[in-house]
Amino acid sequence: MSQIICYCFGFTDDEIKEDVIKHNGISKIQQFIVNKKKDGQCACHLNNPKGT
Repeated sequence: MSQIICYCFGFTDDEIKEDVIKHNGISKIQQFIVNKKKDGQCACHLNNPKGT
């Protein structure tokens, strides 16, 4: 069963694994999240039910 990894944008572990395979070991999803975080559009500490 797939688990949500990114509560801000709804990415799951399966989506991230597929993304890494598709892009030869590089995650476009990770880069997307990093860019959004730099722009202040990430609030994982608020959106994650575990608070992390």
